Amino acid sequence: MSPDLKSKLDIATNWLPRYTGTEIDDIGDYILLTNFKDYIQRFSEQFGCEIKGENHPMQTCTNSGGLTIMNFGMGSANAATAMDLLAAREPKGLLFLGKCGGIKHSAEIGYFILPIAAIRGEGTSKEYMLPEVPALPSFKLHKFVSDKIVAHGQEYRTGVVYTTNRRIWEWDEEFKEYLKKLSVIAVDMETATIFIVGHKNQISRGALLLVSDKPMTSEGIKTEESDREVTEKYAQLHLQIGIEAMTEIEEKGEQIKHFKY
Repeated sequence: MSPDLKSKLDIATNWLPRYTGTEIDDIGDYILLTNFKDYIQRFSEQFGCEIKGENHPMQTCTNSGGLTIMNFGMGSANAATAMDLLAAREPKGLLFLGKCGGIKHSAEIGYFILPIAAIRGEGTSKEYMLPEVPALPSFKLHKFVSDKIVAHGQEYRTGVVYTTNRRIWEWDEEFKEYLKKLSVIAVDMETATIFIVGHKNQISRGALLLVSDKPMTSEGIKTEESDREVTEKYAQLHLQIGIEAMTEIEEKGEQIKHFKY
């Protein structure tokens, strides 16, 4: 007999294993959310833990310390689905490890960005909250991440990120002029969605973005070769900073959400 799915939580609880091949109890209290399967593989090799959901839309891997990494694919719709599914687990904290295109000169390739906010240009988040609601991270979570970036001797920037549904826009001079007027530091496809859906679902969340290209000029547009070079140089460090930050939060047992919305 089919289950009686009356609420959003009922549906998310039923669907999370179907999307990820992972039982809810096998997902940790702290989450690294990414859209790179390579990061899942690196995590699995580092901790000797099994990748679950290889034949599912999303994959997970959880280490012995209870830290889970989850690959949701690409784009704002998938990001929202992942955040809705994870609401069934009620994680204590979630950090998005994504890549972005640097817009300002201060956002050079290989730099990390801790966004203080994201502009909701992607549309998906409008299904969750009114347009006036800002897309913001959880400040305390970002503090842990910033401390780890500094400990590794790395450069990072803060600023506002523009999140868009458009995948191929680098040819569009009008759109690029629009981005300049917004004075954003970078552009991506998921951050605003993750912040808003996290806010809606009462999940403490943050984002550590790696600048992977400089799309405002033709020579800075991402190619297969340039993306491979960025991955080889910076992906492991990107992942490691995320692991260390979320592990430290777990070990200190520090509360990063102090009230309900």
